[in-house]
Amino acid sequence: MFEKRHGKVLNAQQFVVRVLVWLVATGLVLCGSLAIGVLGYHYFEGMPWLDAFLNAAMILGGMGPVDALHTAAGKLFAALYALYSGLLLVVCGGLLLVPVFHRVLHRFHADVS
Repeated sequence: MFEKRHGKVLNAQQFVVRVLVWLVATGLVLCGSLAIGVLGYHYFEGMPWLDAFLNAAMILGGMGPVDALHTAAGKLFAALYALYSGLLLVVCGGLLLVPVFHRVLHRFHADVS
């Protein structure tokens, strides 16, 4: 996936493509996480799809829930989803920085010729 230690550093255009690929991968992770939240709120709380989407998006964005929760299962799901969303922020930040860190480290080890 990445160039080897003694290989050439990617040119700027190839690097931009790599960053875009990682950006798309991060977006897919976020979309999947949002889908899990929407399904969970719809199933456990019986919320309509739009309200479930709103609550999931607000939790995933770090803003907090919008609607009051009424069931024990819904409250448990919301708590676990909030914890997951907090960790997901760190994971997505890491995913976006992977190609940048690799490029910086690769520059230190690349053969200059």
